[in-house]
Amino acid sequence: MQLADRVSQVTPSLTLSITAKALALKAKGVDVCSFSAGEPDFPSPAHVVAAAKQALDDGKTKYGPAAGIPKLRQAIANKLAADNQLNFAPEQIIVTNGGKHSLYNLMMAMINPGDEVIIPVPYWVSYPEMVKLASGVPKLVYTDETSGYKITPEQLEAAIGDRTRLFVLNSPSNPTGMVYTPDEIRGLAAVLERHEQVWIVSDEIYEKILYDGAKHLSLGAVSPAMHDRTIISSGFAKAYSMTGWRLGYLAAPKELIKATTTIQGHSTSNVCTFAQYGGVAALTGSQDCVEEMRQAFAQRREVMFKLLNAIPGFNCPKPDGAFYMFPSIKELGIDSLKFSQQLLEAENVALIPGIAFGMDSNLRLSYATDLATIEKGCDRILKFVKQLT
Repeated sequence: MQLADRVSQVTPSLTLSITAKALALKAKGVDVCSFSAGEPDFPSPAHVVAAAKQALDDGKTKYGPAAGIPKLRQAIANKLAADNQLNFAPEQIIVTNGGKHSLYNLMMAMINPGDEVIIPVPYWVSYPEMVKLASGVPKLVYTDETSGYKITPEQLEAAIGDRTRLFVLNSPSNPTGMVYTPDEIRGLAAVLERHEQVWIVSDEIYEKILYDGAKHLSLGAVSPAMHDRTIISSGFAKAYSMTGWRLGYLAAPKELIKATTTIQGHSTSNVCTFAQYGGVAALTGSQDCVEEMRQAFAQRREVMFKLLNAIPGFNCPKPDGAFYMFPSIKELGIDSLKFSQQLLEAENVALIPGIAFGMDSNLRLSYATDLATIEKGCDRILKFVKQLT
């Protein structure tokens, strides 16, 4: 069978494939310690679930507007104004099937063949693949531990060219957990303000998961010029433990929202109607659930950070946000994919090789799991590494 050429240009998601292998082993009764999926182990908040149940009882099971129900679009606009100092009207927001879908819609609506999209490395696995699917060109800018895995203003300036259309910013970051400080955000904004042809998409899905006083500043809140060219991508999966609900959103100028709505209208149509009422409850109800999860993640972060840095050959920076560790294994002399495959086979520990994020000398471990699994899994990694050295 002859497939479309675009399929061969895209790399399958290692995150999903390794998570699937771990789940398959668990289904067979194998005691697997999984640090692979970026999925909180908490249930969705009770008031969110109750709102969706009520929506079902109220018959909210029909088609809805392709861009989302008005009540949720208004709640998102209110949230962006209150939390992020971003002024978007409801008509400037589209509700999507998860944060990933918002980014895919954006690439399809904005990128023309040959357009360059600047993506700092390490990156979330789907950024460059979405650009390729839109016939764009990912322009990768490599960072390292000396800069905290953050792109500098100088690197950004050097990367911008005549074909640059979009810059992708992710803070707090998947996979590193790093957070750009407000001053660092302003430094990037100073560069971008000089290049009016460059748009920015700010992926802020981890914005509520911060530690040690770290502050989140949206690039769009720096100045009116940045607000006009910054597109916000976010969702409910991480902060509210609503991964399976598939609720995300994009906030952007009306012209772009209209374009993404057209694309969504011919692909998925509206997001699950009753799930959107859960999204309204998440944004308008008590935020205590978010803080409770954040505090649990903070405790897990401390434990995993200490345990990983006790492993010979591991060099693990302390993340300021999200729920990932991104240790370097350069000293071990083994690539990330081989390490991950052998570890899963030998010790039943699942994690994601750094090559999936563009960094073959690193590993990504999610600590969105319980402390017992973290302690047991890190003990198994230590045992495996001792056998390597």
